Amino acid sequence: QVQLVESGGGLVQAGGSLRLSCAASGSTFSINALDWYRQAPGKQRDWVAAITSGDITNYADSVKGRFTISRDNAKKKVYLQMNSLKPEDTAVYYCMTVVNRQLYWGQGTQVTVSA
Repeated sequence: QVQLVESGGGLVQAGGSLRLSCAASGSTFSINALDWYRQAPGKQRDWVAAITSGDITNYADSVKGRFTISRDNAKKKVYLQMNSLKPEDTAVYYCMTVVNRQLYWGQGTQVTVSA
């Protein structure tokens, strides 16, 4: 069983920064890729960033150069450093992983960027 718990969201002004954390349970953490997604009100859930077990990262074009995904296998955490935030980054942010072909999501953390 895997549990993911996000934290670090909040209200920030445009141009500001936030760092989201995703704490994971389960002994397979170090061998799993993890992704961040986000969902704005009334919109579909969109992929934001991913990190593999070998620390290879990938980003959506909308966040490239502003967001950085990283992981700490010892702490079983994945992070999303978000800089130069824009109002359009406002959304609930979720972390996700796949273990044994089963998808796991966290409960999400709200990020609100004011203009």
